Amino acid sequence: MSSRLRFGVWSPVHGPRAAWQDPEEPFNASWEHNRDIVLAAEALGYDSTLVALHTVNPYVADKDQLEAWTASAALAALTSRIEIITAIKPYLYHPVVLAKMALQIENISRGRFGFNLVNAWNRAEFEKAGIPFGEHDARYAYGREWIEVVERLIRGERVSHQGENFHISDYQLTPKSPVRDRPRIYLGGESEPARALAVDFADTFFLNGQPLEDVQAFISDIRRRPRKGEPISFGLAAFVIARETEREAQENYRHLAALAEKDAGMRAEVASRTDRNVVMVRNFAKSARIGSNGGTAAGLVGSYDQVAERIWAFHKAGIDLFMLQFQPLHTELARFAHELFPRLGREAPAPGAVQAQRAEARPALHSINP
Repeated sequence: MSSRLRFGVWSPVHGPRAAWQDPEEPFNASWEHNRDIVLAAEALGYDSTLVALHTVNPYVADKDQLEAWTASAALAALTSRIEIITAIKPYLYHPVVLAKMALQIENISRGRFGFNLVNAWNRAEFEKAGIPFGEHDARYAYGREWIEVVERLIRGERVSHQGENFHISDYQLTPKSPVRDRPRIYLGGESEPARALAVDFADTFFLNGQPLEDVQAFISDIRRRPRKGEPISFGLAAFVIARETEREAQENYRHLAALAEKDAGMRAEVASRTDRNVVMVRNFAKSARIGSNGGTAAGLVGSYDQVAERIWAFHKAGIDLFMLQFQPLHTELARFAHELFPRLGREAPAPGAVQAQRAEARPALHSINP
């Protein structure tokens, strides 16, 4: 066990995480919905939000999809404490452009920004736009050169680089971060190229939801590899269903699983355009689950005490940041804060915390939505 427990929430950038035909969670990927969730999470005491990056909805092409980087800049301006982590797929942004965007959000947030480097899986997102989509290891080779350039630029270094993919001459970006050396770098993935890249560049390695024993083996593998600088930390994605009793939690799990079955056709279509070489995809096929990025595979389904006990076990194994999913989102986000935070050594939110946060932000919200 290392640093303190931190909790985050996945922003609903492309709709619900578990089931799309849930009457308690109508589809909503709007800016207003994402804004309200992040403001509520901050008021409730959550530490981070993760804003996934897709140019089009990865599940149903004609459904809404929030644009991650412009939304993150707006979230940075509206919030005061919560960390904003925005995903990035290197093929979509030149390293100079991305580094400048990252530094701008870092300055807007006064040091509350990080980006999550991911290897894309949705082939259609790229090919339909005429953007080359290399094979798995080729994408990681591209990403390695990309992050080598970005990491130096976001430190404020003057960069000259002549590589296979990028040719940059005497480039320097200002202003730098106002409070630290650079924004925080997260990395998601499970393959060998992902592990090697994380050891060399990431501050935090994001794992997809999976059983405790798999997490322990993964962390042990990373920790025994040589690394320069501070030790790497670890985050875990997980879908939570916590209730007063285990029976109630399992009933809710079965309810959401039945709703998710209605999306089987959509998920089959998604699978047809997914890169099968992505280790994450192969791992997801090992067991039934609900939620994305491993979802309930982490086992955070049960009574409040059971879920707290499992979180402590993951923390003992090395997980410091839990990036959580819920459905319905508003209700369960508050439930976790009120019921689980006190069981995990955190203060429960003050009564009316979300309403107070909303009132405090009202002038800014009115300026956006008159």
